[in-house]
Amino acid sequence: MKVKVLGCSGGIGGKHLRTTSLRVDNDILIDAGTGVTDLSLTELSMIDHILLTHSHLDHIATIPFIVDTVGAMRDKPITIYAIEETLETLRKHIFNWSVWPDFTSIPSAEKPFMRYEAIKVGQTLALDNRKFTVLPANHTVPAVGYQINSGAASLVFSGDTCTNDALWAVVNKIPNLKHLIIETAFCNREKQLAVASKHLCPSLLAEELAKLERSAEIFITHLKPGEIELTMQEIEEYAGDFNPRMLQNGQIFEF
Repeated sequence: MKVKVLGCSGGIGGKHLRTTSLRVDNDILIDAGTGVTDLSLTELSMIDHILLTHSHLDHIATIPFIVDTVGAMRDKPITIYAIEETLETLRKHIFNWSVWPDFTSIPSAEKPFMRYEAIKVGQTLALDNRKFTVLPANHTVPAVGYQINSGAASLVFSGDTCTNDALWAVVNKIPNLKHLIIETAFCNREKQLAVASKHLCPSLLAEELAKLERSAEIFITHLKPGEIELTMQEIEEYAGDFNPRMLQNGQIFEF
């Protein structure tokens, strides 16, 4: 299994700053932030499945353009997987004919360009022998993370989250855990904002990682542009024993 980071920034502002999206092999996206725009037309046309963590714009921004661009090139709909609350937001506020056409009924309800599939925390999706387990997250809107399991090893992606005991209860039971991608959106001076917006800052990250009972390579995502160096310095100070590294745009995990 091959996972490529298309975007891992908490904002935009340069060719290396793309918002959240991971591509699994050639046909699956986890979130669809602005990093997806770097894919070629052929690469976009190969996306069969999009697994969403939550409904915030930096994680869903390119879905309307993907479907509009390649829908007619494909012989089956793109499936959007998300918890019901996220799907309802897409229906009401994005694919509502006011912001964007409803591609679940284009060109017809019988043969649409896009379809929805509701998922639940604890559920495992098997997509061509690749397993994706839906993990709990703690954010300002209903949200999830994912365990990507190749059989040989697992990668855990926290999604956007704050203090989250439920996540560690699951992660500590994953016997083949290899990689952990976890967010840290704010530096410590903005801890109050981090708590209010249900994100992590370095001091909170250290508290969360202290709950991890398994060995894993740890990577930090969702850093805010303009605060990257400061936040990583503070992570080194508060959580250096865990050897967390900054996730990089274009980084590839094979497991």
